Amino acid sequence: MKVKICGVKNIHAVKAAVDAGADFIGLMFAESKRRISIEQAKKLATYIPPHVKKVGVFVNPNLRDVLEAVHTVGIDAVQLHGDESPAFCSEIPIPVIKAIHMNGTEDIDKAGRYRTDYYLFDSPGGRYRGGSGMTFDWKLLQEVNIPREKVILAGGLRPENIEEAIQEVKPAMVDVSSGVETNGEKDAEKIQRFIEKAKKEELV
Repeated sequence: MKVKICGVKNIHAVKAAVDAGADFIGLMFAESKRRISIEQAKKLATYIPPHVKKVGVFVNPNLRDVLEAVHTVGIDAVQLHGDESPAFCSEIPIPVIKAIHMNGTEDIDKAGRYRTDYYLFDSPGGRYRGGSGMTFDWKLLQEVNIPREKVILAGGLRPENIEEAIQEVKPAMVDVSSGVETNGEKDAEKIQRFIEKAKKEELV
């Protein structure tokens, strides 16, 4: 089971994620309380070893902004949470994760219009487009006609429910942000516990 720790803002959070065994780390460039600048991301990237992939998270970016992050920060993948078209996704020269906000079965059909490397299924967005930190009806994904090795589950995951989530959805990767925070900051103990449970569940 791959684990992505999203929305890191400082070196402490990066080190906690790396030390706990994260496979992917998300750097937020979209409007959010976890948003960081390109320069901040470039600095944090120096603390991320090559075996941990750096993901740039955007909402409706232009191609120039994406390419700047690719070349300046060295991101390995792009995660898109807005209204980006399938054609726009195909212009990006590195792997793309298309986020789909799950309101109902029609969103499963929407995902099928994209040809991206991963599909991240998240709860409907709150104030920002990056998700609300709430879970959605995981049963919606039981009929999804997308290879499981491309499915990323997000939205309201935390150490207390990650085992149930993996058993129900059987994704290739799980994505967490607020679920491993305390008072709005990444919590090293929660990150450790989340990753341990996620990877343990894979072995069951």
